[in-house]
Amino acid sequence: MATATATATAVKSTVVKISSLSPSQDFTKPLNSFVPKILPESHKPLQISLSKNPISEVFSLYKESRNPENSFEGDDDDKPREECGVVGIYGDPEASRLCYLALHALQHRGQEGAGIVAVHDNVLQSITGVGLVSDVFNESKLGQLPGDMAIGHVRYSTAGSSMLKNVQPFVAGYKFGSVGVAHNGNLVNYQVLRAKLEENGSIFNTSSDTEVVLHLIAISKARPFFLRIVEACNKLEGAYSMVFVTEDKLVAVRDPFGFRPLVMGRRSNGSVVFASETCALDLIEATYEREVYPGEVIVVDKEGVRSLCLMTHPEPKSCIFEHIYFALPNSVVFGRSVYESRRTFGEILATESPVDCDVVIAVPDSGVVAALGYAAKAGVAFQQGLIRSHYVGRTFIEPSQKIRDFGVKLKLSPVRAVLEGKRVVVVDDSIVRGTTSSKIVRLIKEAGAKEVHMRIASPPIIASCYYGVDTPSSEELISNRMSIEEIREFIGSDSLAFLSINSLKKLLGNDSPNFCYACFSGKYPVEPRGKVKRVGDFLDDGLSGNMESINGGWIERTRNQEEVSDKNLYLKQEINLSG
Repeated sequence: MATATATATAVKSTVVKISSLSPSQDFTKPLNSFVPKILPESHKPLQISLSKNPISEVFSLYKESRNPENSFEGDDDDKPREECGVVGIYGDPEASRLCYLALHALQHRGQEGAGIVAVHDNVLQSITGVGLVSDVFNESKLGQLPGDMAIGHVRYSTAGSSMLKNVQPFVAGYKFGSVGVAHNGNLVNYQVLRAKLEENGSIFNTSSDTEVVLHLIAISKARPFFLRIVEACNKLEGAYSMVFVTEDKLVAVRDPFGFRPLVMGRRSNGSVVFASETCALDLIEATYEREVYPGEVIVVDKEGVRSLCLMTHPEPKSCIFEHIYFALPNSVVFGRSVYESRRTFGEILATESPVDCDVVIAVPDSGVVAALGYAAKAGVAFQQGLIRSHYVGRTFIEPSQKIRDFGVKLKLSPVRAVLEGKRVVVVDDSIVRGTTSSKIVRLIKEAGAKEVHMRIASPPIIASCYYGVDTPSSEELISNRMSIEEIREFIGSDSLAFLSINSLKKLLGNDSPNFCYACFSGKYPVEPRGKVKRVGDFLDDGLSGNMESINGGWIERTRNQEEVSDKNLYLKQEINLSG
């Protein structure tokens, strides 16, 4: 059996020489045989029905236990964490520089690390680092990445701590050469695969689930190279939108359920671009062509662009939270305008959860578009009642004399002239733990608001996500423990209303079955195998994480979960690592 050797990239440039791969011939469909999805027409607002969820008496002290007494960690308490962003470019002499710009456009998807792998003279060269894209790259470093083909990645850790060695893209050497990979998503059978690989002698250098993919490619006996990717992906379960690079090929792959987005475009010079969102295409002046379809592999080389189906796949289950929170409003995700989706969410809230008010404000930035929709439908002025500071670092030292709601006050400043004496509707995209929402309500009332009415442009979040989004464990989710009225009392607002899951599905119309609602329903399209990840339990500071922190974040599955999994497995294949 071939030995898998996957080597994580380092801050300094690494150069790996690779062997030639024979051109692939077994593609089944030409590019133009696919028809891009049409953007939907606007939908009228629909009725909202609010759900009531189980109550628990225990409120998690997770956040408090992580922060030193006199420091503030600048994370949004009440937001799921973004996953990752990927970019791939073929056929442009400035591939690495365009990759850098595209990553900048995707910075909202991950701020803990960034990396680029470029191909020049049959050599894969890599630079990665911890921090923002602008922190990792400068003119000198980009000059070390020549070539007309490159892939890039921005990271927020979803599996694996955020140490430098876990920053992607990864470059790995194997029997027939080398390959680079950038991955957005999360593999729910990662632990099972890793254990089997280690039993067969594989040595892992990182705690990232992406490294499993490289090992599976290394031990595959399939030819040509892209079939190695297909064979490896047949063993993966969960969410993955990936771009691979070899000495002569760029390959884009999306999982059969299409959990995470991946789009394709072209520049005027004919170069092909893949990216997590269309906003990245816009910045580098690439024209959006279509999505990479669920279960599809697209290979780009000197022969052109060719496509095949990865495997027979079930109904797509794209992540609805891309439209609620993750993606930028100017992106088109899963064939729909994110801006139009959020604006319509706000219109529905105004129609079905109206309240007498004087002004509508948003929790910036992700609540702004929904608030605009609410205000327009309600016939009430939208104003900036909260001003967000974009210059707060990850950690900020608090004075010894403690300031109440210090973290929120650093990020959000109320505008007294807008709020004082007013009945205020506050529109936000979601409530996760409820801690930040309570502080925002208090902040607005301290600025003189007469009434504060919270309107949430998503259904209540009652379950964790296992598909590339860092959400807390279910025990920490306030909607999983409290009813709507109990949440209202906890956050201190005068009224509270959520967008219901029924209204959300009606809005999506015929596309409704093609989205994943697991965080709202607890019904998972793909059940985790072996162990269940409690994502919020092992976040680290981006530098000091270790394997022990990963193992401590997993819990054994319950019998009920195993029974559900047995009934809902889709097209699973037996893992045979011997060939």
